[in-house]
Amino acid sequence: MRSLFVPCLVLLLLIIGAPVLVVLASLFQPFGGVWAHLADTVLQDYVRNSLLLVAGVSVGVLLMGVSTAWLTSLCQFPGRRIFEWALLLPMAMPAYIIAYTYTGMLDFGGPVQTLLRDTFDWRYGDYWFPEIRSLPGAIVMLSLVLYPYVYLLARAAFLEQSVCLLEVSRSLGCNPWRSFFGVALPLARPAILAGLSLALMETLADYGTVQYFGVNTFTTGIFRTWFGLGENVAATQLSALLLCSVVLLLLLERYFRHGMRVAKSSRVASRMLPRFELRGVRSLSAWLVCTLILSAGFLLPAIQLLKWTVMAGPDALGHEFLLLAWRSFYLAFVAAVLVVVVAMLFTFALRLKSTPSRVALQVLAGLGYAVPGTVIAVGVMIVLGGTDRWLDNWMIDTFGISTGLLFSGTICALLFAYLVRFLSVSLHALQSGFERISKSMDEAARSQGLTPFGVICRIHLPLLRGSLFAALLLVFVDVLKELSATLVLRPFNFNTLAVRAFEMASDERLMDAAPPSLAIVLIGLLPVILLSRQMRSRSAEKLNSKRGGEGVRNIENTGSQEISNGRTAEA
Repeated sequence: MRSLFVPCLVLLLLIIGAPVLVVLASLFQPFGGVWAHLADTVLQDYVRNSLLLVAGVSVGVLLMGVSTAWLTSLCQFPGRRIFEWALLLPMAMPAYIIAYTYTGMLDFGGPVQTLLRDTFDWRYGDYWFPEIRSLPGAIVMLSLVLYPYVYLLARAAFLEQSVCLLEVSRSLGCNPWRSFFGVALPLARPAILAGLSLALMETLADYGTVQYFGVNTFTTGIFRTWFGLGENVAATQLSALLLCSVVLLLLLERYFRHGMRVAKSSRVASRMLPRFELRGVRSLSAWLVCTLILSAGFLLPAIQLLKWTVMAGPDALGHEFLLLAWRSFYLAFVAAVLVVVVAMLFTFALRLKSTPSRVALQVLAGLGYAVPGTVIAVGVMIVLGGTDRWLDNWMIDTFGISTGLLFSGTICALLFAYLVRFLSVSLHALQSGFERISKSMDEAARSQGLTPFGVICRIHLPLLRGSLFAALLLVFVDVLKELSATLVLRPFNFNTLAVRAFEMASDERLMDAAPPSLAIVLIGLLPVILLSRQMRSRSAEKLNSKRGGEGVRNIENTGSQEISNGRTAEA
């Protein structure tokens, strides 16, 4: 039985990786005539807009993430303790929700322009106002919700830097700005690059924001080529190009981080570094920067969604909304359980015997999070469509019975896509939990006659309750927010909260889109609260350990544990 364990895991890995492998294999197929049409019309727009989007979001998340991380970690100003955790709140706001929320507020008929016209007696054409539905607008929206990736890792890096180096810079007369640019920022580059790569992967995978703003990128091109032109092969090849872009991004991130040395705090320098005391204009400026970023990324959109929900009345929360909520919740729950069970198999296999082959299996199984949901959806459609056709032909030839479509266009297709997409989230959370369990406990249990399965049930599961709950919660919320894969693979007449919010916003029914959007945001707050509590508890533990003279961990270990939701598995 034990000898079949690894082959079964390999088979499971092949099944999980099949959608991505199929998409990559499409590059070896001949490029049809539709490519000439794409090259003459929209392909240049796809490439240019995607590159400009990546460049703009890079600037946005670096400015907001690094600045707020520095202010909350090594500066003292009013409200710093609140901003430490509150700046994580935009992580609960999906980009497509914040996009149409700001559209409703800043469009011609929105409250902002209406107030300007009423105040100054202006009419249409009398004034200029920036167009929110544009490429710059998409850059701003994505930057507002993705900067927490950089903020988390950069803040962890700043807190773990060598006290001696920073004290030397202060003794040489460096002010906060010179210490930041001359010492702290160069030392934090590995962590900052890791957070930036995660934000850019989310940018390339985004569909809802760019589609709603009318910006042509690879993700919108895949949808249009598949469903508009009916060219499955060309859409798959576009998906393969997008996947190659993500792989190139990861390789570039590793290349730039290669050779960077991380400064570790020694036992001699393991005390807390005094914060820069900001006073007067500097204190006010720091407070304004954090307040504006937090307000733009979470508070204003959340207030607007709440206002629209109240204006929609109780009918908006009636039977149809409850049905959508029930479908979304049970789909996310089943997907979370499935993902956690599969992740448990891989992590326990590595626990039993940490061989290079098993480590490679776990790494390969966790690569799905780096793949955009649109690409996974295309791969799942090809794999399950081919499986349905083969099974139908075999049943007709063998029994004279047509089975039709058993997997395509069903809940099974959605669950398969979610498994491929979010397995990494659960893997990282469970692996962190296993690392806190001593292997001597396993050996003691085995010496008492327990089988490996008995060790899981009697020892691991009770000790992993916190990690299992975190993994379930994180996958649950990610599935609830997932849009692109759900749009492609959902069964006929099957909607979720995310799909309904996007459809209502696309029809300019923003008030009707508010209730499902607000529900997604409120549920998305759960892992953010969990993460913020974890940050506060670790900060307290670190303070106590430093007072006792214990050393601290290096930046990368701290950064990977700060984001316990698995998003650092690729970084």
